[in-house]
Amino acid sequence: MSRYRGTVVMDELRRAAFGDLPRVSAGRLARAASGPPRARLLAAIVLGGQGRYAAAADLLDDLGRDADPVLASLALSTLASHRRQLGGHAAALGRDGAALRLVAGVDGPADPDGLDAAGARTDALLGLAADNLGIGRLGVARRVLARAEPAGWRSRVRAGWVTAEIELASGNAPAAVAPAEAALAASLEASALRHRTKSRLVLAAALGATGERAARERALNLAGLALADADRFALRSLSWPARLLAADLGLDGGEDRFRVDEVLHAVLLGSDPEGRRLALASPWIPVSPELVQEDVHADIRAKIPQKKPPDRVKVRPKASDRGYGTSPGCRKETP
Repeated sequence: MSRYRGTVVMDELRRAAFGDLPRVSAGRLARAASGPPRARLLAAIVLGGQGRYAAAADLLDDLGRDADPVLASLALSTLASHRRQLGGHAAALGRDGAALRLVAGVDGPADPDGLDAAGARTDALLGLAADNLGIGRLGVARRVLARAEPAGWRSRVRAGWVTAEIELASGNAPAAVAPAEAALAASLEASALRHRTKSRLVLAAALGATGERAARERALNLAGLALADADRFALRSLSWPARLLAADLGLDGGEDRFRVDEVLHAVLLGSDPEGRRLALASPWIPVSPELVQEDVHADIRAKIPQKKPPDRVKVRPKASDRGYGTSPGCRKETP
């Protein structure tokens, strides 16, 4: 493990996961995947941001059984976030609950990006709030969110996302703007590229849902910036939600909707069997009939009863029926 501490590999992984580095080479990721636990965790976070869920799950499944309770907790909550990104909020609940139990009463040294005991507890609680929001338990989501105690920049950003998403789900778009603004400000201050991109999406969704003309204009700009970064830096986990939001706001909707199918196809191909099954069954993931027919696992969806998202988590009427107009975090939540 010592050869990874303070090396270029660890520095690049951390910057790619939480900082200003847009990409890590395939060679670096391969070395990290066979490296020490902390390197594998960072690699899995980077892979998840790229929508490479199968590769991330391979690392996280093993790390979730690590003897270090903090590391195991962080791995479980990260895997839970990847499940949410594929629409599997119910599937994420158990992992987030297990992550919280692992770090109950645990203490230890602080980490600048929250990869510590306090950060692990906050990650698990914010994940549980997002899980409950996604399955329509709005009151539970609020209560769990109230238990979270954000400390570092990353937990403050994520708390802002979840708070904004709860307000959007409650139909109170104006109340969603302030926490979304705070999340964006914290991500900019931390020079966190991936978190900045997601924060722009959450704020764009909040502003767009207010119905105010000036707010909508700003929402269009933010969505365009987020989409440009997601595409430029191959952040597939954010690219398709950005395109859905851009289409809903009227930003070249036809082209954006076409590209959603393209990106989602790549994401499905890069997902593990459980993740693919969750995505195909989820009302939050707008997989088109054509895409389902092309996918080798299309038979899964045909066997699963289709359900619409709970009315309580719609931003506005019929938004969830299209997959548009919903807060990105109602479908997902990232480390």
